[in-house]
Amino acid sequence: MLRPEIELHLVSHRRNKALRLIEMLWAVLRYGRAQQPVIIDVYSTLNFYYALFTGLLCRMFHVHYCCVLHGGNLPARLNQNPQLCRLLFGGAQKNIAPSAYLLDAFQKAGYTTQLIPNFIPIKNYPFQLRAHIRPRLLWVRAFDATYHPEMAIRLLASLSESHPDARLCMVGPDKDGSLSRCQALAEKLGVAEKVRFTGRLSKADWVAFSAGYDIFINTTNYDNTPVSVMEAMALGFPIVSTNAGGLPYLIEEGQDGLLVEKGDVEGMVKAIRRLLEESGLAGRLSARARAKAEGFDAEVVLGQWVGLLGE
Repeated sequence: MLRPEIELHLVSHRRNKALRLIEMLWAVLRYGRAQQPVIIDVYSTLNFYYALFTGLLCRMFHVHYCCVLHGGNLPARLNQNPQLCRLLFGGAQKNIAPSAYLLDAFQKAGYTTQLIPNFIPIKNYPFQLRAHIRPRLLWVRAFDATYHPEMAIRLLASLSESHPDARLCMVGPDKDGSLSRCQALAEKLGVAEKVRFTGRLSKADWVAFSAGYDIFINTTNYDNTPVSVMEAMALGFPIVSTNAGGLPYLIEEGQDGLLVEKGDVEGMVKAIRRLLEESGLAGRLSARARAKAEGFDAEVVLGQWVGLLGE
């Protein structure tokens, strides 16, 4: 199917925060008079202010803009900074929510919001039915306190009491010193030899690497619709996740994954033991997770973006 050509200019990749903001503002001045709207990624932490200043500049020059909502803690931002949020989200042509979780929160707050889910190229994620599994756990995320990586180490230590062959691999870059804290905790709890820390891996490398693992764990305290979990679903992992933020909107408890309370190490241990011991459960979750992930394929979602940008 032929799609209309839409020209995009990508900015704000700079690591230096001041330069990143300047680049974003300059892009509004340089390209903002065209017919296409400015697309602003909005996060819930300090990066919220990049979006705020960019949105204000768009309003000053009467440039249409859309906010793409990424931060899992954005509902809290709506409550904490209602006036700033009105300046940003109230002036947007549309706010784009990648999850029903954020769609619900923003619509309740009175903002015009449309659901366009995060997407993945499904062909890049070979499905592996995990019907017969071992206690081989995979964690993929940045080492950041927001994602509570130390919970994975505590989980491994507790699971090892009943399953001494349990192993954990943690994939991702260090953001705030959490990696060294996890390594120290693994030593303290006596499971250091059971944990592998790979650091950052390319997408292709971690997908290939994942074939040797059987259960995907997600330990986050705040989240929206994490792409790493969507990718794990596409790969056919039985997933055990905390129920933070948008996760209950992504994972249906007992149907395509298992959910536990935030920070509940023993709850996650019990869920993993259930996967290991309950006949047929892992295979059912694996197959259903893949089926759901196919709805996030880039080709399925792309048409919604073309419709938005072509308005």
